[in-house]
Amino acid sequence: MTYLAVVTGAAGAIGQEIAAQLAPTHDAVVLVDVDGEKLKTTHAKLESRVEGGHNRIIPEVCNITDPDAVKDLARRVSERGTVRTLVNNAGATHAASLHEMTVESWKAEVDLNLNAAFLCFQAFSESLKACPSSPSVVNVASANGLGMFGNPAYSAAKAGLIHLTRSIAVEYGRFGIRCNAVAPGTVKTPAWEQKAKANPNVLDEVKQWYPMQRIVEVGHVASTVAFLASAQAGSITGVCLPVDCGLLAGAPPVARAFAVSEYY
Repeated sequence: MTYLAVVTGAAGAIGQEIAAQLAPTHDAVVLVDVDGEKLKTTHAKLESRVEGGHNRIIPEVCNITDPDAVKDLARRVSERGTVRTLVNNAGATHAASLHEMTVESWKAEVDLNLNAAFLCFQAFSESLKACPSSPSVVNVASANGLGMFGNPAYSAAKAGLIHLTRSIAVEYGRFGIRCNAVAPGTVKTPAWEQKAKANPNVLDEVKQWYPMQRIVEVGHVASTVAFLASAQAGSITGVCLPVDCGLLAGAPPVARAFAVSEYY
């Protein structure tokens, strides 16, 4: 049996690193992204980075918010093997506030950040159920799904994704399928380059709110996903694990002000 990992949003920095870290424990990794040009670049990078990458890294262009496109994707993937790991990583946000939100932008963000994960799970669920070797779903949520840090449509969708994670864990556990989520805080990806153009000090301003006084590394998100998908996490399901340098634990400036103490 050929065991596959499927990673959506694979052309982005986090998706690419997740694919690289899953490759050693799967026969092949399917890279899914809507951006064909970026996917070509990512495919080439991973082919050279992963042992035997020419045959083990499979690119698939797909708009995962389109139910028919996702069904076609699942059919093509099933011809290559059995899905052992599905990583719903695709996500993005554009509208920063409710004031800036339109009906169209709300729907678009919920479609990408929540509905697409449901469509992918639904399409790949039969393959996951047929996998005899610890099938797993990992959803890449966000600290925004657990606290309010702006971007309300994105945050609402990520909160929904966390609850979808629990729903899958409870209903599909009897098939041996585990489902968990990770909730990254601020991760230094190209998305932040645009914000830095508007405010060159944006990352320094953000870091002050993190107990570790730094933001999250891409590799740490990917390694957490790989752990949750691995046999080492064989009894873990239905959890959302923050990877956030302590953001959700509390903010040092707030603790310093409330306690009137220099020690935070």
